[in-house]
Amino acid sequence: MNPNYSKALEKEIERIDREGTVPTLLLHSCCAPCSSYVMEYLREHFAITVFYYNPNITAGEEYRYRLAEEKRLIEAYNKQVDEQDFDGMHSTSRAHKIAILEAPYDPERYLSLVKGYEDCPEGGDRCSICFEMRLRESAKVAREGGFDFFTTTLTISPLKNAQKLNQIGEAVGREYGVMFLPSDFKKKNGYKRSIELSREFGLYRQNFCGCAFSKRDAINKENKAPAGSALA
Repeated sequence: MNPNYSKALEKEIERIDREGTVPTLLLHSCCAPCSSYVMEYLREHFAITVFYYNPNITAGEEYRYRLAEEKRLIEAYNKQVDEQDFDGMHSTSRAHKIAILEAPYDPERYLSLVKGYEDCPEGGDRCSICFEMRLRESAKVAREGGFDFFTTTLTISPLKNAQKLNQIGEAVGREYGVMFLPSDFKKKNGYKRSIELSREFGLYRQNFCGCAFSKRDAINKENKAPAGSALA
């Protein structure tokens, strides 16, 4: 039986709330839509710094646009905290403001790591390499910054393997001596909530993860779809 990472997160949050502490959390974020629900939920319990590290986004214009959307959402969330205005939000007056840390943009690092895996299907070995690259860097930065925890928004996607992400996160967390916060953010209607929040804030929702290979696959899928059909 696979571990219930959603329940593990709930238990960790219950422990933190009993202790009355506000731990620091480095939250790796892939994009604003995926981070929308995650930040809304976790800002009640953690002092969050979003870590924007996504060298897999191999088009500079796409990278910069997603980063700008991330910053716009964080600004809107922080305004809610400043004004104590949570109308329509799950958050309450317990919510904390969110910081952001932008990593250097280095797509060549990603491309060198996945060389030879260009034709792997989505969710295969190429994606595992990408997961480890981003989570390893997150663990390293979390240790250097003295964060209590680190985690990633990637588990909110129905297309991402939450078990694999948690296993990689736990492994690199042990290596760097930083606690990995378990998650399966798509559960408990998390993915549904991210769609609602994306609409509410007018966020750009891309139809591919970011790399040139996933964009290629998305275009191929669209070209093969019958006229008038909707892609999942």
